[in-house]
Amino acid sequence: MKLLTTIIRPNILQEVREPLLAIGVSGLTVTEVRGYGRQQGHTELYRGAEYRVSFVPKIKLEIALDDALLDQAIEVVSGVAKTGRFGDGKLFISELDQILRLRTGESGVFAL
Repeated sequence: MKLLTTIIRPNILQEVREPLLAIGVSGLTVTEVRGYGRQQGHTELYRGAEYRVSFVPKIKLEIALDDALLDQAIEVVSGVAKTGRFGDGKLFISELDQILRLRTGESGVFAL
């Protein structure tokens, strides 16, 4: 089992969510986050004054997956999120040793 964590632009959340559901992803966690990468933020113009935005708003998705779905999920997220511009985001893949569903006590892939 894997944990796929991805940081994406907020405006593409629905565009990522629908194809993930279509390939069999049964659930995901969405968190609104702020941060910066190589671009170190950006500047914006407000009422004629330029100011620096150091922490850019992003969406963090966390998806627990069976190993069989990992490659498809990576393709979906990277295919939708990649624009070729700074700020497209990141994908992080971690190993999950165990999952336990609290309500039923199921574990492993049955808890997904």
